Amino acid sequence: MSPSTAPSPSVIAALPQYDIGAQIGHGGMGVVYEGVHRPLNRPVAVKRLPHVLAEDARMSARFEHEARLLARLDHPHIVPVYDYVQSHGEHLLVMEKLDGGTVWSTFTERGFTPPQSCALALATLSGLHAAHGAGVLHLDVKPKNLLFTAQGALKVADFGISQVVSEGATLVTHAGQVLGTPAYLSPEQALGNPLTPAADVYGTATVLYELLSGRLPFESGGGALAMIQRHVHQQPRPLTEVPAPLARVVMRGIERDPQARYRNAETFAIDLAGAAAEVFGPDWLLRASLPVHLAPQVAAASTRPSSHPSVPRETVNVLVRATAVDLPSPVRLDGQTLIPARDLLERPKPARWFGLAAAVFALVALALPITLPGRDLPVLESDLSKPVVVAGVVEPARLTVTAVGITLADVTAVPQSTPVAFELPGAARWIVGGAALATVESGGQRTEYSLRPTENPMISIMGVGSAVLLLFTLAYLESLLRSLRRRQSGAAAVVASAPLGFGLGVAVWLLPSVLLRHEPALWPALVGGALGLAAAVCTAVATRRAAGPGGR
Repeated sequence: MSPSTAPSPSVIAALPQYDIGAQIGHGGMGVVYEGVHRPLNRPVAVKRLPHVLAEDARMSARFEHEARLLARLDHPHIVPVYDYVQSHGEHLLVMEKLDGGTVWSTFTERGFTPPQSCALALATLSGLHAAHGAGVLHLDVKPKNLLFTAQGALKVADFGISQVVSEGATLVTHAGQVLGTPAYLSPEQALGNPLTPAADVYGTATVLYELLSGRLPFESGGGALAMIQRHVHQQPRPLTEVPAPLARVVMRGIERDPQARYRNAETFAIDLAGAAAEVFGPDWLLRASLPVHLAPQVAAASTRPSSHPSVPRETVNVLVRATAVDLPSPVRLDGQTLIPARDLLERPKPARWFGLAAAVFALVALALPITLPGRDLPVLESDLSKPVVVAGVVEPARLTVTAVGITLADVTAVPQSTPVAFELPGAARWIVGGAALATVESGGQRTEYSLRPTENPMISIMGVGSAVLLLFTLAYLESLLRSLRRRQSGAAAVVASAPLGFGLGVAVWLLPSVLLRHEPALWPALVGGALGLAAAVCTAVATRRAAGPGGR
């Protein structure tokens, strides 16, 4: 046994009737050792609680009361507490030792079928409901706290420890490390609001969501506080991996508002059992091959005749495994200065004014090409594949074609052409679409025309290019906004939105101008680009503020 996993002398001294073995687990609420009760030759698990319990007399007394309640719980789906010892400066819970692993270990190694996942959730809810009836909340429901016996029966472990240590609030270090598992915390627990059995309903529904889909309801990036922030302020991703009746029940279980959620574990279990019977058929629980102890109402719902055909057997038997997730490691309680998470969580900043400004800029940008009058110039309509004929011009003469201040052609008249004609370069013929500014210099005079090709504007580079630019900038802006909504990006995405917005504004002005056959000038293009830039930046800022902090 290595020194790092060996029990301390104080633990051994506090339990003289036990042989204490190696450390078999650890987490934010303490470490677990294996042991044997010598008089009964009974294998046990000994949980050594954080020393902060011993240092706080009020917390110590509260936990002793909670431990006595836990010791009286007798339910097939709750890990029994055999003893609670305060001695030699230690606080020790002696519990049944289970050798079947955890739901998490099985989920990552082998996976569960959807009926098995529903059966595990029913077993969890059965144990939780019994604990709630005795006045004990769990507040740390997660796959690693759901253990299996050697026979495959599920039992819920670590009741009440989180509530005693934190008085129901989520505690974090000043650096943002969370005591507990932020991926499964209810919004009210994260904010330190009053807690009810609905908080454990949320944790169980989150676990079931993960078992059914292989993923969590929220993005996992950005650190622990960002994960909590999403639970508090965002809607979870829809559960699209399972049929609608089952998805509806699970999504109600993870409603942000406790009043919209199932109020207690049994009502959640009744609806879940009924939805599983509707989806998988009335014999689904028997086929799941997991021992589950159910209350009469839940058992009746689980065999409810289905009004719809059950899903195909090959779908039912598909194993779902955990996808790779980057969850923050739980912080150890000892030696850390902890404060309520609500003191570090920031509310989403008001985004209304930025959203309103973005809407105004966007509307002006859209109206610009329609309301801006074109210049009153004589029209020079021509098939650009042929020489452009200009009446009333004498040689020598020069034709300059420009668009948005860019010279597209600068040619002299075709020698001895009657009337005077100008042959445009091949590239210029394909560039000009809709209209361009043509300037003719002849006999010391300078005349401007609106050069309008007879071809369809959309077979020109100006037409197609403006459409491609519009679609490109829209797609990339949508991607940036999505990453801001999910808190996967921060200020860099706001900065990146500026050039994209400018390009979008230019495209929004240029495409209608081409279709309306207005000759594109430089200053309206710059105004359109500036409006697009302002709209995009305001939209990005509004999206980031609405999503709240936590972006990487």
